[in-house]
This record gives sequence, structure tokens and C-alpha cells, in this order.
Amino acid sequence: MPRTALYAGSFDPVTNGHLDVMRQAMRLADKLVCAIGVHPGKAPLFTAEERAAMLQEVVGPLAKETGCAFSCVTFADLVITAARREGATLLIRGLRDGTDFDYEMQMAGMNASMAGDIQTVFLPASAAVRPITATLVRQIAGMGGDVGAFVPAPVAAQLKTKFAARK
Repeated sequence: MPRTALYAGSFDPVTNGHLDVMRQAMRLADKLVCAIGVHPGKAPLFTAEERAAMLQEVVGPLAKETGCAFSCVTFADLVITAARREGATLLIRGLRDGTDFDYEMQMAGMNASMAGDIQTVFLPASAAVRPITATLVRQIAGMGGDVGAFVPAPVAAQLKTKFAARK
């Protein structure tokens, strides 16, 4: 039976840290679904459509390389509801540090209480990408800094374009 994993996040923008976790997840699953969270109370830099396009552009080739099917969806409900909709039995969560671990353990416990048939899998970020957060990437890019070490080249270009249009 094919194993489907769901990796949920805002991906605003997708970072090298996200890609690191996805590479690991693709070794565990036959299909990886990136679920872009859409929250009416948040104002992301990129639209959900722009984030999906970036994910397709940078993750699609990785998926082909590993032989893992890949898709992107958006969701505005519970992650377990999105997982069920996609047929996922695994929830992928990346961990950078102890703070992430504490928060993610709480979420995994709540998700397990509501959906015991969906397993949360924690994947540690590689040392080189642990400090990367999408928030810091947006701040650096917004101040004209070079984010090339933190995001794939197409994403860096999108950030540059986005911030140039705001000036």
C-alpha cells in the first residue's frame, strides 16, 4: 500500500530548511503532499498560488529524482482534516531545536488524540539549515540583504521581485 505523507506549513517562502525536511520525507513516503496553510488572520508576503508555484518549481525536480510523487494543496482547516482528505497516514514535522520540539510534541499529542490513525514523524533539520526561518528570510530580503544561502535561487529571485515592486 502506498504511503502518503503530508508536510504542512506556510512556506512563505519555501526555504532550504523546508527542502532539507522534504528530502528526508521523500525517503519515507511514496507520495509527499505539501499543504500550504491559509489563515484569514495572517497576511503572507506571497499568495497561496505563488507559494504553490514556488514549491512545484523547487520540489518537483527533487521528487522526480527520488521517485516520490509530489503535490501541493492549500488548507484552512485542521491539519488532520487535510491529511485525511489527501489520504495521508504520516504528518511530517521538521525540528530545528528544543523549542520546536516542545511545541511539536504538544501538536502531535493533540493530533493523535483526534486522529490516532495518523502518525506524526519528526525529522531533524540538518545542521547547516537549522537557523533558517521563513520569517528571518523575509526580513533580510525586505532590507535588501542577500538570501541566496537560505533559499533556492528561484525563490531568491521571487523575493527580490516582490520587494522591488513594493518600493
